[in-house]
Amino acid sequence: HRDADMHIHDLSMLTGYCAGWSLKQLISEGLGGITGKITSSPPSHLATLCNQMVNFLGIMQNEWAGAQAFSSFDTYLSAFVKADNLSFEQVKKAIESFIYGVNTPSRWGTQAPFSNITLDWVVPKDLAELPCIVGGNEMDFKYKDCQKEMDMVNRAFIEIMIDGDANGRGFQYPIPTYSITRDFDWAETENNKLLFEMTAKYGTPYFSNYINSDMEPSDVRSMCCRLRLDLRELRKKSGGFFGSGESTGSIGVVTINIPRIAYLADNEEDFYNRLDKLMDVAARSLKIKRTTITRLLDEGLYPYTKHYLGTFDNHFSTIGLLGMNEAGLNAKWLRKDLTNTETQEFAKNVLNHMRNRLSDYQELYGDLYNLEATPAESTSYRLAKHDKKRYPGIITANDASGVYYYTNSSHLPVGYTSDIYDALDIQDKLQTLYTSGTVFHAFLGEKLPDWKAAAALVRKVAENYTLPYYTISPTYSICSVHGYLTGEVHSCPHCGKKTETYSRITGYYRPVQNWNDGKTQEFKDRNLYVIDTSVLKRKEAMQKCASSDSDSQQAVSKSADISQADELMLFTTKTCPNCVSAKALLDAQEIRYRVVDAEDNADLSRKLGIMQAPTLVVSKGDSVELIQNVSSIRKYIAESKMAATK
Repeated sequence: HRDADMHIHDLSMLTGYCAGWSLKQLISEGLGGITGKITSSPPSHLATLCNQMVNFLGIMQNEWAGAQAFSSFDTYLSAFVKADNLSFEQVKKAIESFIYGVNTPSRWGTQAPFSNITLDWVVPKDLAELPCIVGGNEMDFKYKDCQKEMDMVNRAFIEIMIDGDANGRGFQYPIPTYSITRDFDWAETENNKLLFEMTAKYGTPYFSNYINSDMEPSDVRSMCCRLRLDLRELRKKSGGFFGSGESTGSIGVVTINIPRIAYLADNEEDFYNRLDKLMDVAARSLKIKRTTITRLLDEGLYPYTKHYLGTFDNHFSTIGLLGMNEAGLNAKWLRKDLTNTETQEFAKNVLNHMRNRLSDYQELYGDLYNLEATPAESTSYRLAKHDKKRYPGIITANDASGVYYYTNSSHLPVGYTSDIYDALDIQDKLQTLYTSGTVFHAFLGEKLPDWKAAAALVRKVAENYTLPYYTISPTYSICSVHGYLTGEVHSCPHCGKKTETYSRITGYYRPVQNWNDGKTQEFKDRNLYVIDTSVLKRKEAMQKCASSDSDSQQAVSKSADISQADELMLFTTKTCPNCVSAKALLDAQEIRYRVVDAEDNADLSRKLGIMQAPTLVVSKGDSVELIQNVSSIRKYIAESKMAATK
């Protein structure tokens, strides 16, 4: 780390990196549970819940170094709107208090909590059949009955984000991630107009591509319940670029300095030998960190994490990389940047090699590992500066400027093209190889002309590419008197005052004047995408027409009769938070079943094709039906009871 062969992130903080939390758990239990600390009951009203979420994120940000996330924000909040029959103005007031709350400095270094939320937009299938929870109690209505209230929550959230603060400045947090699914309604609805107006104006949202990527919307809630039957299987992190799925996250990140390895290597074989040695050190450092913070967790240093999470078993050890573009320029056998097909092929080989290495570490250490396109907000500048001082002949991005930096992960040189589809065609082949955070930023010089232009661009990317996450990122400026100004404007055209120019640094918006020298130079070097002159080369959308795996897995036989089953087996794990609910459902109906620990009985789980807990296995003769997740198990029980009474 000191020699800049790699960068251990958040080295000064003796904590985990990032975490996703169960909003359902907070709603069910309230905020507290710590001896000697104030405890709040489960929230019974939307305003109370919004206050508890702000406090929860502030508390957790002091027990973690990086981003904190909630999933299904709009789905869970909708129940409170319905229970109290709230008006839109009441909803907006509560959401406004949440947004201002999470943008108030309350952590180390007087920073606001780095917060993320995922929004479902429509009620997800795995939550649809579950009874809503308000005040810690189950209501007599289900989440599928709350679509109207979800729309109110989404409208309120977006209107506040579009308005910005008192000066028209966009809110930095929470960073919202929206799911683009095959069922996404692209019609000219009020909420669609607002969503894509926010996208066009501030570039706020991240979009999850569930149309062509290998992710499913339910992954954000079920990832912590996936079985670990194959230690070589690399899981993909869910929850967005910075966010994490429920009860998952990362204990730490180490970024490998790829350009230095390429510069020092005599040939390709030497490159991989050097890479392996550094990855071994990175993996070992992450194992040491995991062991240390697990001991501290058990000893009570992170009391709220202990209460709401309990274990780091579902958290990844993350290895990232930096400067693949400059690695191509420095490699003696290439001497070409990432716009060249030969270097692109090399990059793919390196990423696949790193993936295989991570599988080795999972077998060796028994922990989850993943591969990240590191955001590298300051790392790209730090490592390039070190390298230029130590190896004057090494090539960095834009050496002529005298301000050295490396291009993030395996991104293209920032000045490569103004055609967004040329960039997407290359990035699509690389970004799908990462198993942790990776994102494509569509940097634009100014606000798109209207919401329809933003919607069309978001749709075109999702339907034609497989990369998992992307943003539309316009540049804008803020005058303290006249507010929002489109594009990079140094002085206000109305009053002449100096403005603040905002652009996305790695993953979130900050005033450009606050960036480090390396990232400021990168901003100057950017060739911004011009949508009007960009040409999509792919002739037709590559949408998958097959129904999603989750749809088929959650299908329930209409004629099923649970009483006719030869045997019922409920496959669970020791750490699955939803398995307790599944048992309670079956017990309440006095249904006889056998509990099977899926990981202790790995051979049987493999034989039956069980991938996550809880899974109810219904055996009847030679046929076996798998019912996954609590929502589907509840629906199965209800429909089989109806079938039995006919």
